[in-house]
Amino acid sequence: MFEIITNTFQTYVIGPIAADPIWTTILFIGQLVFFSRFVVQWIASEYKKKSHVPRIFWYLSLVGSWISLIYFIHIKNPVLMLGFSLNTLIYLRNLHLIYKHAKKGVVTVIEKSED
Repeated sequence: MFEIITNTFQTYVIGPIAADPIWTTILFIGQLVFFSRFVVQWIASEYKKKSHVPRIFWYLSLVGSWISLIYFIHIKNPVLMLGFSLNTLIYLRNLHLIYKHAKKGVVTVIEKSED
């Protein structure tokens, strides 16, 4: 059993890192940035004592997606390239809506009931 785990780890973790350490490091950084958005959202929600998605969540999503997208373009994986490209559009749209709404300075009925 231990040999199977060791071989699997060698094949899927150590092998890719040894084969292309720079690009693997880039992907790890992208995934770390992408993961950190959940930690930030969790901390913000705990602070407000309710579910809350701060603006930085969308920036971390965007940066993490871009870094991962660059990696997937490098390895020519069309499925993940498409997925991370579409994510990028959604994150940009959310940021656009946040700034558009903030510029108007209007508080909606839903936002009043949230506070």
